[in-house]
Amino acid sequence: MDGFVVHELAADVTVRVTRSMPALPPSVDTAVERLWRAALARVEAGGAGRMFNGRVFSADQITPHAITGHITEYRRIVAQLEDPSLFAQLGLRSLAVCGVLCCADGVVFGRRPDAAIYQPGLWQLPPAGSVDSGALRPDGTMNLAAQLLIELAEEVGISPAQVGAPMPLCVVEHPDSHVSDVGMVLSTTLNAQAIHAAHRAIGDGEYRELRIIPPHAVADFVAGIGDRLVPPAREFLFRAGLLNQGLSPPTGP
Repeated sequence: MDGFVVHELAADVTVRVTRSMPALPPSVDTAVERLWRAALARVEAGGAGRMFNGRVFSADQITPHAITGHITEYRRIVAQLEDPSLFAQLGLRSLAVCGVLCCADGVVFGRRPDAAIYQPGLWQLPPAGSVDSGALRPDGTMNLAAQLLIELAEEVGISPAQVGAPMPLCVVEHPDSHVSDVGMVLSTTLNAQAIHAAHRAIGDGEYRELRIIPPHAVADFVAGIGDRLVPPAREFLFRAGLLNQGLSPPTGP
């Protein structure tokens, strides 16, 4: 998995907003809007729901004990996903939370819709989602655990009371999009039947299907789906003791 950057994280890592969203030159703003509109039309035509220009956190610097950055528009994130060359003008590292959800029967995997704007049709580790402005505390820090638990309820149908406290693993930064995924372990006493029932009940369409793989079978499952698994998931599973090998050795601070 060439190019992926693995950033080490401490258990007490803090995420903080340290600057305002910068204004864009008119030419860049025009390009962003064009790409955003095209992505909106494609996602809606594909039946993957609707996108909104909310506010999300972008990391400027990632170190083991502190991640600093700013709140930006989601349309800017989408535009950079559509055209990675815009990183030179936008410099965005969209921060996302990704769970390694361990239940009584194994580890939860989810397959993304084919019309998804990011990593369509691939398998990943739910819950997962961008860190948005709703996670911002009054003191300027971002509550990653709260964001992950919101995603858990919305995507899988499991309430925060049904899981233990999330524990950070590391950050994996994508070489093209610069999306930076924060892996966090979650555990629940719920079994596979209960998780499937909860997922069916919410029906939000975030995952086409869920699979719950026993720990002893995770390596075979990952080998079987190959490149259809999002690369950061391998590192998170490795850090959680569920795979013997992750990505390349850590290259971040």
